[in-house]
Amino acid sequence: MSLPPDLSRFTRQVLIVIALVAALVLLWALLPVLMLVFGAIVFAAMLLSLSHLLQRVLPVSHGIALGIVLVVLSSGLGLLLWLFGSQVSREVVTLVEALPPAYEQFQDWVEETTVGSLLAEQIDTLRNNVGRIATSAGAMAMTFSSGLMNLLLVFIGAIYIAAQPGMYRAGLLQLVPKSVRDVSADALDSSARALRLWLGGQLVAMAVVAVLTGIGLWLLGVPAAFALALIAFLLDFVPIIGPIAAAIPGILLGFTVSPQVGLATTALYIVIQQIESNLLQPLIQQRAVELPPALLLFSLLVFGSLQGFAGLLLAAPLTVVLYVLVKRLYVRELLDTETVIPGESGSDKAGH
Repeated sequence: MSLPPDLSRFTRQVLIVIALVAALVLLWALLPVLMLVFGAIVFAAMLLSLSHLLQRVLPVSHGIALGIVLVVLSSGLGLLLWLFGSQVSREVVTLVEALPPAYEQFQDWVEETTVGSLLAEQIDTLRNNVGRIATSAGAMAMTFSSGLMNLLLVFIGAIYIAAQPGMYRAGLLQLVPKSVRDVSADALDSSARALRLWLGGQLVAMAVVAVLTGIGLWLLGVPAAFALALIAFLLDFVPIIGPIAAAIPGILLGFTVSPQVGLATTALYIVIQQIESNLLQPLIQQRAVELPPALLLFSLLVFGSLQGFAGLLLAAPLTVVLYVLVKRLYVRELLDTETVIPGESGSDKAGH
């Protein structure tokens, strides 16, 4: 017995809604795993960029180029640890031991100034937050081993993806209907290209920030300048929030030397941030993709609230990929025009 046409159409619509809801629930449950997968994709994009750069210099296959890149990166990391590992560990210990008295000294100096009463409430709030972080240090240590395991999975997954990127690309496109497969392939290639360009530019900016920070703090006589430069390098991967977080320990240690050095350290971080914002970042966006600052800020808040530190770390590259995908799949079709992605040439588009 067949159902009436109206009832049959209604049944199909209900089943579609149920399937969509089930898919959203499944995606929400798998969100931590999906963030790990995207982290592997980001690292694989960096490996692919280095491999392609090496292939321009040496006439070797992709597999050999990837192997050389992995050996060079592993050897370079080991050499850095051998040369500077003991110095970094000493400076990190110095940094951890010096921060509490540095905060107390900074608080005493602020209370003696004319603006002390205006900042007293903010300082108390900061002290309460630091206290809560300290009390949760045990819980954070309990999750450290699982974080290392996740990081290992990301690295291994990135190597697999970088070894055979075409296979994973083809498999992903098989999930897309044939009617939109060509458009999806074009969007996927454009987002991958933008991600590689953004990563390359961001790594250069991070290195410049670290060098300027280390030299500037060393000249000012701030303790643990090398460790602070390393912190600036790592946290600069997170736009907007990362540089601010990296400046706090440096400024506090600057005030342990003298109020003048503390103020000079503050000025140093501001100048470096201005150089990055007005010189380095425009060059990165010109070659990769220009992200509106408000969009980047809200993406940090959204992904950080959803996935904590992992979401905060991957918010910027994820925003780059989603931004290009939306422009390729939605905006271009809506306007019926070509959306040009920086870094693309005519030959690149002809090859899609």
